[in-house]
Amino acid sequence: MCVGVPLRIVSAEGTEAVATNGARTETLDLALTGPLAPGTWVLSFLGAAREVLTEDEAAKITAALAGLERIMAGENLGDAFADIEDRGPRLPPHLAAALAAGHTEA
Repeated sequence: MCVGVPLRIVSAEGTEAVATNGARTETLDLALTGPLAPGTWVLSFLGAAREVLTEDEAAKITAALAGLERIMAGENLGDAFADIEDRGPRLPPHLAAALAAGHTEA
């Protein structure tokens, strides 16, 4: 299974960038995002920047991934999912609209 990882752009030239999260540094293809400035957070997946993230989104994803690593190591989850513990799941907008229109089956 492959997992997207938040990385911060350190340097970029054209459609190639060097990005890091402190634990890992990668060279990324920026073809899907276009040119990005240093300091920009992206969701990295298989050597490509797939999506631009806010710093807050990057922090939440990083915390969730750390929580999953702790669980796999047999440790306590901690507060890895604190941002979603007090709410239920959210449907994507197109599914929420379908549900609001009374569609309950696929």
